[in-house]
Amino acid sequence: MTTATSAQGADSAPQTAQVDDHVILLAEDGTRIGHTPRATVHGLDTPLHLAFSCYLLRADGQVLLTRRALAKRTWPGVWTNSFCGHPRFGEEMSDAVRRHAAHELGLEVDGIELVLPDFRYRAVDASGVVENEICPVFFATTTQDPQPNPDEVMDLAWTSMQDLGTAITATPWAFSPWMVSQLNQLGEIDLGAGDA
Repeated sequence: MTTATSAQGADSAPQTAQVDDHVILLAEDGTRIGHTPRATVHGLDTPLHLAFSCYLLRADGQVLLTRRALAKRTWPGVWTNSFCGHPRFGEEMSDAVRRHAAHELGLEVDGIELVLPDFRYRAVDASGVVENEICPVFFATTTQDPQPNPDEVMDLAWTSMQDLGTAITATPWAFSPWMVSQLNQLGEIDLGAGDA
């Protein structure tokens, strides 16, 4: 894994032309130390990097779940929160949330609220690919109907948090490990102390 910037220059804008498709690399303490191409970051020894998760809510309290496209490198075909992503270098997290909502679900979001600022996880999928992220969690609202990008989402469903909690408790393996852990930390489900 190559780092395009040093720790010394990690907070300045990188000089590469394709920085928009890079992820931000992090030290164990969360300090930004550089960036690397998104296409190469996830593997058997994924470095710690910055991401986010977002749960979309409607006025009726329903939350949007999405099923990851089969072409996704990590956890293809599993049900997860509304969408996830990586902020671009120099991009505000709320702007990254809006950008990914438009890209993955073809909609605009409002009321972006940070609900788990320090969420961090490491998980290994069945193929051995590792996710290793500091991943702040957001809630946001929408009044629009999703128009999913088939490269990102193969299915979606609106559900109540109560029904989602029941489903996760019965079949946690059918859902992304980050979502299970996030909802456990948020108190929406109870899978024991701490992480799932």
